[in-house]
Amino acid sequence: MAGLRKLRLWHRSGASTVRSMAAPQSIAVLGLGRMGSAIATRLADHDWDVVGWTRSGHPGGRVKTTGDPDEAVATVDIVVLALFDGEACHHVVERIHGSLRTDTIVLNTSTIAPQDAARLARRLGPSYVHAPVLGSVPAVDAGALQILAAADQDAFDRARPVLEALGTVRRVDDVATAAALKLVANSALAGAVLALRDPLRQADALGLSRAQVLDVLELGQLGGLVVRKRAFLTGQPTAAGAEFTVGALAKDMALLAAASNTPLRSAADLADSPAGRDADIAVAATVPAVGDAILEPLRAYMRGHATGDPAHFREAFMPTAHIEGIRDGVFVSWRLDEYCALFPGRPAPDESTRLRRIDTIDVHGTVATASMTLRHGADAFTDVFLLVRVDGNWRIANKAYHRRA
Repeated sequence: MAGLRKLRLWHRSGASTVRSMAAPQSIAVLGLGRMGSAIATRLADHDWDVVGWTRSGHPGGRVKTTGDPDEAVATVDIVVLALFDGEACHHVVERIHGSLRTDTIVLNTSTIAPQDAARLARRLGPSYVHAPVLGSVPAVDAGALQILAAADQDAFDRARPVLEALGTVRRVDDVATAAALKLVANSALAGAVLALRDPLRQADALGLSRAQVLDVLELGQLGGLVVRKRAFLTGQPTAAGAEFTVGALAKDMALLAAASNTPLRSAADLADSPAGRDADIAVAATVPAVGDAILEPLRAYMRGHATGDPAHFREAFMPTAHIEGIRDGVFVSWRLDEYCALFPGRPAPDESTRLRRIDTIDVHGTVATASMTLRHGADAFTDVFLLVRVDGNWRIANKAYHRRA
């Protein structure tokens, strides 16, 4: 019978039945960015009647569009939201709310904070389906998205044919959980992208061919990401441009940091990426190591330890610097002159066996943090530095340390 589709209904018992039911005949996609346009095209290719609307007014490719969101939603069975953030979702929902039919399903694929998803669910009631997606435009085109869907049973049943046209559906208990799981999944993606930085930087320092390095990395734990993003990792232009931008992923990491009240290094690393917010996320992995300017005070600090000459510490630190930590169970806070007085002006007798290395440097405009490991005989130190760039030169503003025997 025309207009009917097969729908598999899943029950909590694990049993399933198959029956024919009227499939939604019309869909409005609100938000025609990269993902929204791809979703709208995919659904239109599956014979749904699709109309698109975007706040920017940009055309929706092969999908018909309207300049009026109220007109777009007035007669459709399902409204799909494919918007950038929670603020955009709330704004659009408030704008169209009065034009929605009482039986219209609102299916939100946007990546937003858990509290925003819960607020939208309260506003729209049982017709709301929160369904953030894992995957980018190529996955939409292939119908290979992984979808985290949370909704009341009736709304879920009605939205399921649309979701299954886009990919594989995983049912989640509630909308806040679906939103949180999507952010956590993106956190893993951000970590993987940033995990590529170190081997690529090390390979560059060793003078290795980028293509050869990527060939080897494809064999390891990050291989899937390297395969998918190889064009971006080698600087090759792609016709479609960025699949998932640095700016979008940085936004998601900031949402996760706020929602979990847990600091995320990836949030800061991505937000400050020299790759630029419109670049594909893979480009963030190709950012070169920090330049010599910020390394100079840290190298001067290491020379001070190696030689015992306090002049190197005066070169490394700002005159107002303090050096602080726990010494023999007591908190100490030395001014620079007091710290320099601890050094005799000659190397330690066991200097040839001592080790020092810079572990991390994170630059944020005119300030930076760094950490260093020092192994001096039976003692090991972790030094943490705050650096400031003044008149184009980096200096250590303060140091705190932890000593372990």
